[in-house]
Amino acid sequence: MSRTHTRGVVFTAVGVLVALAAWMPRPLGAQQDTLRGAARAASTRRLSLDDALRAAEVQSEAVQIARAGLTRAKGQWYQARSQYLPQLSAVLSYQRTLRSQFQGVSLGGSPDTSTTPKPQSVCAPSIPANATQAQVQAALAQASTCQAATGGFNFSSVGFGAPNSWTAGINFSQNVFAGGRISAQYQAANASVNAATIEIAAQRAQLALDVTQAYYDAALADRLVSIQEAALSQTDEVLRQTRVARQVGNQAEFDLLRAQVTRDNQVPVVLQARNARQVAYYRLKQLLNLPMDDALDLATPLDDSTTAMSTVIAAVNAGSARAQTAGLAAALVPDTNASDRAPVRQLQENVRAQQGLVRAARGERLPTVQITSGYQRLYFPTSVFPQLNNARENWTIGVSASLPLFTGQRIKGDELIAQSNLEQAKAQLQQTREVAALDARVALSALQQAQATWQASAGTAQQASRAYNIDQIRYREGISTQTDLSQSRLLLEQALANRAQAARDLAVARVKLALLRDLPLQAGGGSAQSQSQNQTQSGNAVNGASGGQSGTAPQQTQTRTTTQAAASASGVSGGGITP
Repeated sequence: MSRTHTRGVVFTAVGVLVALAAWMPRPLGAQQDTLRGAARAASTRRLSLDDALRAAEVQSEAVQIARAGLTRAKGQWYQARSQYLPQLSAVLSYQRTLRSQFQGVSLGGSPDTSTTPKPQSVCAPSIPANATQAQVQAALAQASTCQAATGGFNFSSVGFGAPNSWTAGINFSQNVFAGGRISAQYQAANASVNAATIEIAAQRAQLALDVTQAYYDAALADRLVSIQEAALSQTDEVLRQTRVARQVGNQAEFDLLRAQVTRDNQVPVVLQARNARQVAYYRLKQLLNLPMDDALDLATPLDDSTTAMSTVIAAVNAGSARAQTAGLAAALVPDTNASDRAPVRQLQENVRAQQGLVRAARGERLPTVQITSGYQRLYFPTSVFPQLNNARENWTIGVSASLPLFTGQRIKGDELIAQSNLEQAKAQLQQTREVAALDARVALSALQQAQATWQASAGTAQQASRAYNIDQIRYREGISTQTDLSQSRLLLEQALANRAQAARDLAVARVKLALLRDLPLQAGGGSAQSQSQNQTQSGNAVNGASGGQSGTAPQQTQTRTTTQAAASASGVSGGGITP
């Protein structure tokens, strides 16, 4: 009997034993593991990219901060606009006099010290303590007629020494001329609202890109775990075949040791891939504000980048004026014009705001003119509460003007500060426009590279899989060696990993280019550099599987320069411009 025929008989017998083992009832521990896996699958949350985008926008702190900045900018806009409109206020006050300067006022003459009884004045009757109610009323009536007959003046009715004083009135003012300061501040407030609106769109676009990256990083980690687990399964099968062949004397001990080492070296690679997947899922859950212990099942496939781009753009532009006027198809067209980038448009609004603040600073040298008016109703009751039909009226109208004569060069200092802020804003605008043009070129180059890599990897994975299947047959027939089989397996792992990485990079590059108009600028074009490093490190991770080296596909980290930081010295903070 030939060696090839003997090996075929042995493998046939081994296959029969494996089938019998699979047919036999499972142990209790295996059944429990199956039940736990079924329970975990039932509690797993299925998450699509569209669901992730909607959940992230609701939970995003960055978007909430941007919306708070818009609210603050609208408040400043209302403050600036109010100076155009008349100011009307109501006044109501009460005053109780405890001690007055009119108390003890004397009309002159020395005090009367004689003991001779004097005739009692009818204007100031003395009412005895035991007087009846009729006597009291009669005395008061006589005193009131005496006061009216003598024509005396009651000072308490005009406020002199009145114990109670009520004032109800309305004050009015209207700016007539303010040296252009009001229109300048209104211009700055309008620019603040526009910049805050752009900031919200920028934060939503950045959030969509971050969620897309985190989602596809998790999907890529899933794919890499599957590749490494498949490789571990293949090494287990090779080890099993080699052990059987060693038992029948068809393989040397060296071949068995090499198969054992290859299989053992694959175990830490699988463990590291699983850990990288766990970290990628943690990052996704953190963006979505989900519990870290929740199990997720990603529904959006990694290879469908066109549908993912449409999903992201539809989620970002939902309800926006651009999507409503131009339609979703027009929103999908990438806008790479540097002047249309969100940071450039924000700094353009900042320049407008600073120009208004320069005008406001210069207007401080001019006079201000106001029309004022006031109407009051005055009450001086003897008791606490007044009678509404017993009031004194006071109504005034006038014009006030003010002109600064000497301010210790404060106005000059304000002008210098405003002018320097304007020059800085113009320089930042030019600098940002140049960086935006570079960033657009980098994004286009990254997309072209991702498309080329995706197309190049299209047939490589299929060819590598075909080559590995052939090598397995050759190894079973004794034509190929274990080294050739291991090399074919590594090539298959590399091809599958490159295909998965290319799918992830293509999806992210398409989404980024579609969102480029509203995205903040990346610091120094770091996005393309980080993406290139990810591809290199991912390839090194698969190559290191043969030697047991640790390697994973790290997540892409982007550093963005916000417009608030760039324009903080110019007066823009959180989407609002402080006049």
